[in-house]
Amino acid sequence: MNLKDEIRNFVVENFLFGDAGGLTDDSSFIREGIVDSTGILQLVAYLQERYQVAVADEELIPENLDSVQRVADFVEGKRSGAPCAGSEG
Repeated sequence: MNLKDEIRNFVVENFLFGDAGGLTDDSSFIREGIVDSTGILQLVAYLQERYQVAVADEELIPENLDSVQRVADFVEGKRSGAPCAGSEG
């Protein structure tokens, strides 16, 4: 299972009650009402625990966390040491 699949599964299980419906890699979690502000914190806790990445307060922005694709890109960037949106980098 690749990174996007793992993130998608987490979102589906925790926020969509197991029903992926029309969730795509680019579906906006916020605009489509998939994840609320409390859910973003759950997602961040999952990322930190599962992928051993630190997420700074200034990185808690839609550019990093508002879709499966953006979250996957964010985690991959954190793992490779590349600067992420919102980071002083």
